[in-house]
Amino acid sequence: MQDHLVSILPQCLAAVAQASAFQLKHFRSMPAGADDQKAAREMVSFVDVESEKILFDGLLPLVDGAGFFGEESGKTGSQELVWVVDPLDGTTNYLSGLDHYSISVALVKDGEPILGILHKPCTQETWTCIKGRGLHYKAEPVAQVSQSLEAKDALFVTGFPYRSQDIASKFFACADEVLVTGRGIRRTGSAALDVANLSCGWYQGFWESDLQAYDIAAGLLFMQENGCIVTNHHGGPYDMFKDRIMVAGLPKVHATLQQIVAKHYA
Repeated sequence: MQDHLVSILPQCLAAVAQASAFQLKHFRSMPAGADDQKAAREMVSFVDVESEKILFDGLLPLVDGAGFFGEESGKTGSQELVWVVDPLDGTTNYLSGLDHYSISVALVKDGEPILGILHKPCTQETWTCIKGRGLHYKAEPVAQVSQSLEAKDALFVTGFPYRSQDIASKFFACADEVLVTGRGIRRTGSAALDVANLSCGWYQGFWESDLQAYDIAAGLLFMQENGCIVTNHHGGPYDMFKDRIMVAGLPKVHATLQQIVAKHYA
């Protein structure tokens, strides 16, 4: 399977490049009324939908028997071997004219990602990973993250719990403590890019609630492959289809962050 994934990677990247070009064509030129309310504070545009169609058509024929799970179209076919796709992570940024958004593609087998691609159209940055073959950024191998950096030297990244008013107070109490634990906190609007940057060691700690599998399937593989620790808030293995909270970080940073998150979300 690994050899087959290596052989199809160029075709996967070609599909992603096609979706990227489509998004750039419409970026900062969206007519009024091009988006609809999908849920509270969450928007979907025709760009999301058309991008997902491009990815569906490009990816599905590449692996026999694989199904598809997209943010916009939902689940099709097998979910034991499945393409898990977010065609535009950071839609609100995109619709606002902010260039921090991404395309996330993963092939998931029995719940575990085995191939991942993340692409940032505006800067043409691309992360790729095949399980067991290491993480690559701009087609170059990425060095393993630091095993010695501690939480006091860490820059943390997170997302606001806009889907989850029931835990908003827990989030802000947790953020208060994290803020004075390290060098600061960022909130960017694309969880897929957040965890990709963490996998390279550019952020050092991350937590967020109510992530969807298509948000972080590719990034989960990047982090696992490159030496980061990823758990739920109890410290157990993170299940992207079941767990409500992800805690991730460089090894020593994760140990401290997980304790803080566990305390506040308990």
